[in-house]
Amino acid sequence: MSSERLRLGQFGERVAVAHLESKGYDILARNFRCREGEIDIIALSDGCLVFVEVRTRRGDAMGSAAESLTPRKGARIAAAADAYCDEHPQSAEERRIDVIAVDLTPLGRLLRLEHIENAFSSDELPELSRP
Repeated sequence: MSSERLRLGQFGERVAVAHLESKGYDILARNFRCREGEIDIIALSDGCLVFVEVRTRRGDAMGSAAESLTPRKGARIAAAADAYCDEHPQSAEERRIDVIAVDLTPLGRLLRLEHIENAFSSDELPELSRP
């Protein structure tokens, strides 16, 4: 991954964390990595464990940030969420996967932030394991 692309992703994650914290979420982990993949942000909101994928786009040449997410990516996030839950068996029983889409102008200014709760329907993803 190029350093410019890495910086863009890190910027989007910082914006997403600030957004979540402003809504009262407790950030538990960032950039959780395991064999199954990576989860950008893991947070707790009203007793619900929330796995957050952050998508950031500068300009609209490749479509919006929200449009870049596929069911295949959702399945990888779900598998990584299962791995996190296996490592943290005392974590909250209620769980969901959210997406935060950060769209920037070509010059890098925030254009739009969209927080999509329960971004994937249960028929698109394998069931998250329960303790």
